[in-house]
Amino acid sequence: MSKKRKSKKKPASMTDVEWVIMNVVWEHEPCAAGTVQEALVKEYDWAYSTVKTTMDRMVTKAFLSRKTIRNLNLFSSRISRDDAKRGELQRFLGRAFDGALTPMLQFIVDEEELSADEIKQLRNIIKRADRQSE
Repeated sequence: MSKKRKSKKKPASMTDVEWVIMNVVWEHEPCAAGTVQEALVKEYDWAYSTVKTTMDRMVTKAFLSRKTIRNLNLFSSRISRDDAKRGELQRFLGRAFDGALTPMLQFIVDEEELSADEIKQLRNIIKRADRQSE
């Protein structure tokens, strides 16, 4: 039995800042903008207003949902990590390899110094994919 391919639907692109915020939301959801800002303050030193404004925009872009309880806005993800990664991979493949996965893998094998363990992992991934396609 063959495994169905994932949807080719192209999710909206997240900025680098949105990725940082989403990683915190995925770990703490539902959470307030203050929670996100506190989690990031040591590394990024972003003001609360910057984080809150970005999260409000992420609601508009359908990356986050917002639930208001009295004066508190709680944010949750509307896109999974896997969907976000899939979208990022599709955009990268489209820009760098005309949408084709095989040339990207060939480039990695040719241009990167893969360790014996990484090569073994790649072989196992290919074997697993081969079994799934039967």
